[in-house]
Amino acid sequence: MPAIKKQIPPQPPLSFEQMIGAITSAHSQLTAQAGKAVNLALTLRNWLIGGYIQEFEQAGADRAAYGARLLDAIAERLADQGVAGVAVRSLRLYRQFYVAYPAIRQTVPAELGILFPASVKRQTPSAESAVPSDRLLSTLSFSHFVELLQIEDILKRHFYEIECMRGNWSLRELKRQIGSLYFERSALSTDKNKLSDQTHVAAEVRPALTIRDPYVFEFLGIKPQEVMGESALEDGLLDKLSDFLLELGHGFCFEARQKRILIGDQHYFIDLIFYHRVLKCHVLLELKLAGFNHEHIGQLNTYVNWYKRHMLEAGDNPPIGILLCTEKNHALVDYAMAGMDNQLFVSRYQLELPSKEALEKFIEQHLKEL
Repeated sequence: MPAIKKQIPPQPPLSFEQMIGAITSAHSQLTAQAGKAVNLALTLRNWLIGGYIQEFEQAGADRAAYGARLLDAIAERLADQGVAGVAVRSLRLYRQFYVAYPAIRQTVPAELGILFPASVKRQTPSAESAVPSDRLLSTLSFSHFVELLQIEDILKRHFYEIECMRGNWSLRELKRQIGSLYFERSALSTDKNKLSDQTHVAAEVRPALTIRDPYVFEFLGIKPQEVMGESALEDGLLDKLSDFLLELGHGFCFEARQKRILIGDQHYFIDLIFYHRVLKCHVLLELKLAGFNHEHIGQLNTYVNWYKRHMLEAGDNPPIGILLCTEKNHALVDYAMAGMDNQLFVSRYQLELPSKEALEKFIEQHLKEL
C-alpha cells in the first residue's frame, strides 16, 4: 500500500501582534548571531596577529634585521596596508593574548594557521584554561579577554573566566567583580556556594554579545560616535544640548562627540567637546541620565586632567568640565574647575558660560519633550 501522506493543517492567518512578535524575535536572534560572528572574527584575528608576531620573534628568517624596532615596523607596515587596530600597544596585547590562550589554535581554520610551524611551543598544562576554547570564544568578547589578561595569577584568571561565563556577565560587571575582590572573598569564604549565588543574583547580565565595543569599531571601520549613544533619550538630549550651546553665540565651537581617549589600557568616551574662542579653552561636557554621585565628578575630573596633559596647546587656558545629571523633575550642574587658579579667568568663565539655572531649565524642558 502506498504510504499515506500526513496532512499538515493550514496555518491560520497572522494577527498584527503575532507579526510584530515574529519580526522582533527574528531581529533579536539574528542580531545576536551577527554580534557573535563579529566578535569571534575579531578575537581570532587578534590571536592570529599575536601568534604570527610571537613565532616570528622566536624563529623568523630575518628577525635580526628588526631587533627592538620589530613592533614599530609591524605597526607601520600594517597601517600602510589599511589594517585597523594595530598600534604598538595593541600588538603587544595580541601577543600576550596568544601566549595566555594557546589552546585557541584548535579553533583556527586551517587556511589561516598555515604559517604556524608544525609544533608550536605551548605552555604547561596548568596554564591552560579549564574551559574549552570554543566555549570561551563563543561566550566572551575580546574586551573581556583584555580585562582577564591583566590578571597574572592563572588560577584567579580561570576563576573569573568560569564565573563570567556562568553569569553571562557584561564587561562592566566583570570589572566590578574583580574590583570587589570576588576571587579573594571566595577563597576566604566558608560557604563558597552561598557567596556565588548571592553574587550572581546581584550581577549585571548582558543579553547577548554586542558590537558596541571599541575593538569592534576599529575592526569594522566604524566611527565610535556613530553608535555609542546609550539610548535614544541620551542621543536626543546630546543633539539638542549641542545646538543649545552653539546658539548661545558666546564662542562655543563644536569639536567632537563621543570623543574616544585612551587612559592606560582602557578606552573612555567623552560625550561632547567644544573649544571656546573667548575663554581659549576646551569645554568637556558629560551627560548622566541619573542623579548626581561622586563617581560622576571623579570621571569628569579624570577627563579634564587628561585633556590638560595631552591636548593643551600654547596659549590655551586649562580645560573646563561641565557635568549635567538628571533625574525626575531635577537637574544638577557641577563645573570641574581643575587648575583654574587665575581669578580673572574664573570671572570671565562665569560671564561667558551658560548659568547653572539656564542649564537646569534646558534639561528639565527637553526631558519632558523627549
